[in-house]
Amino acid sequence: MRKVKLQAQFQLLWAIRQFFSRQGFLDVMPPPMVQNPGMETHIHPFQVGHANTLRFSPWYLNTSPEFHMKELLSMGFEDIFTIGYAFRDEPYASNHRPQFLMLEWYRTKAHYTKIMDDCEELFKFSLNSLNEKNLPVDQDLLKTNFQRATIQEIFSDMLNVDILNFLDKKDLKELIEKDFKDVPLPTMGEELSWDDYYFLLFLNKIEPHLAHYPYLLLYEFPNHLSALSTLKESDPRVCERFEIYAKGVELCNCFNELRDLKIQKERFAFQVEEKEKLYGYKLPEPTVLYNALEKGLPESSGIALGVERLLKVLTGIENPFWD
Repeated sequence: MRKVKLQAQFQLLWAIRQFFSRQGFLDVMPPPMVQNPGMETHIHPFQVGHANTLRFSPWYLNTSPEFHMKELLSMGFEDIFTIGYAFRDEPYASNHRPQFLMLEWYRTKAHYTKIMDDCEELFKFSLNSLNEKNLPVDQDLLKTNFQRATIQEIFSDMLNVDILNFLDKKDLKELIEKDFKDVPLPTMGEELSWDDYYFLLFLNKIEPHLAHYPYLLLYEFPNHLSALSTLKESDPRVCERFEIYAKGVELCNCFNELRDLKIQKERFAFQVEEKEKLYGYKLPEPTVLYNALEKGLPESSGIALGVERLLKVLTGIENPFWD
């Protein structure tokens, strides 16, 4: 079984590279060791090196190649992709290892809806590639199309809640206390961020039901979750971001890329404050990203996808990681 698992993984990697090469993408190689690994509040990096080798600032294994990919975009590179290991200091789980393969790609002069189409085409191409080599595949997925829904729609369908009416933290907390008493909230009056209340509701009341969808693309997240994405011009209550779930497994995260340096610095300042308050540490300033934004990022969209998670969904292999 281990040999079959590795054959399937290597074939999937081959298929991914074929898919992007045929569309004219350039395969690039960002560095794995960086001075800022990513700014997300709840994602924790591995620090590397000893005091005498770090000079004046720490180094980290990257949690995503995003900042250096955007540096390439600011230099004039256009459609690019990379496959490599990313590292996150989190416990082992069925769908996570501290070291995992990440596929990341960017399209310039393209709205993030184009990446939605990329995902559908890539998944079908990969399935057919595995199937042609007589490797295990989920035959039902060969003839299954994506379903798409906004976050507003999925909350309305499953919970009869218009989540966009609860963009105030106090209102969202009161909603959970009143209508979703089984969702665990902290005791002793501890206050959470809006994001935390949202994820408590989503993870407890929405995500368990996503296993019933072969493919579900969720888009237009509430603006609190904008991260590195743009706000929708016609409705700034939501951001231009999507995630794909396949049989309940979250596979990827896509942004229509934010290009405004001032707004990005404001968002990161909030995340720095949150990380220090919750976890007692902060990371160096993301100068690579800031320099790219200052130089000028072209209109672009980008996505990060967990390769082993995709392999698990496409093949049914329960433990798709190398170990």
